[in-house]
Amino acid sequence: MKFGARMIKTGLAITMAIYLAMFFHLSTPVFAAIAATFAIQPSIYRSYQTIIEQAQGNIIGAFFAIVSVLLLGNNPFVIGFVVIIVIAVNLKMKNEKTIPLAIVTVIVIMESQTPNFVSFAMGRFLLIMLGVVSAFLVNLIFMPPKHETKLYFSIANLTDDIIKWIRMIIRHASDYSAIKDDIGTMKEDSIKMDQLYLLYREDRTYFKNNQFTKGRKLVLYRQMIFTTKKSLELLRSLHRHENEMLCMPEDLQQLITEQLDCLTNYHEQILLKYTGKIRSQHSVGMLDELCENKSSLMKSFMSYYTTPDDDQWMQLFPVFALIIDYSDQLEHLNRLVESFKNHHMDDNELTIKEEKPD
Repeated sequence: MKFGARMIKTGLAITMAIYLAMFFHLSTPVFAAIAATFAIQPSIYRSYQTIIEQAQGNIIGAFFAIVSVLLLGNNPFVIGFVVIIVIAVNLKMKNEKTIPLAIVTVIVIMESQTPNFVSFAMGRFLLIMLGVVSAFLVNLIFMPPKHETKLYFSIANLTDDIIKWIRMIIRHASDYSAIKDDIGTMKEDSIKMDQLYLLYREDRTYFKNNQFTKGRKLVLYRQMIFTTKKSLELLRSLHRHENEMLCMPEDLQQLITEQLDCLTNYHEQILLKYTGKIRSQHSVGMLDELCENKSSLMKSFMSYYTTPDDDQWMQLFPVFALIIDYSDQLEHLNRLVESFKNHHMDDNELTIKEEKPD
């Protein structure tokens, strides 16, 4: 079992919330711990959003709870009715994420039997907000999330897996059931990659120069993701049409193998270039070879297609179209990496120095 950063942060947030409640002499610190559990988020920006949203939701819950107790009492039916109203108000305000903690606020306030109800209610409200603030401070101070590093390695690892399978499938060395299972896993990894990109995009920069660099990085990572998805789409097509490709003339099969070897090598070199592990000039010759092979591939395919033997040639059109599209996306990605390296050489140090996460 691995202990992730969020698990550790949740424990730290609960501990801090309890200690702060004890420091301010607030009764029942367990409610602050409960609020801290709800408020832990995967990014600093989302933690900040959570404070704003939870404050709104808790104010709504506390307001209706206090008014209802003063007017109607704290009968269980009244508590249930107030919970329904609080849920409806939060939904109307499109504040769905705050509903669980707002309900907790209603319950902990309305369960009071003390005569000095208003001060008791305010104390419980402060306990809840103390837990939310504790979660934000823990997320800000302890192990702040490094989404850029996670995003890069997510792209690089998925790309490596796809490239390995492409190389095996064009040499007819892949197992059908194994690659089918792995493609399903790769789809899930692709979804996680998109989620990491959203988290990275949400991260805020506070200096003007960093904002410009961050904007260029967003464009670059978006193209990295798109190119990786294009390679996965190509892998699925190669897997689906493997039998038809076996029926192609041997020289055309060889040309496809050479072209895909060139493309996959090129893809690997672009990622290495981004991290500064190879020189930018190293891929110039490969780019010329790439364009030449792309032209030869289409000419060869069209020459064979002029007199097709059967309808299976029609099914191979998507494969060739994806090869060309993958090639175009790689050329675009290479231009973006070259431009970034030329203008922001020193802004990529973090990614280069970070170790590969588990």
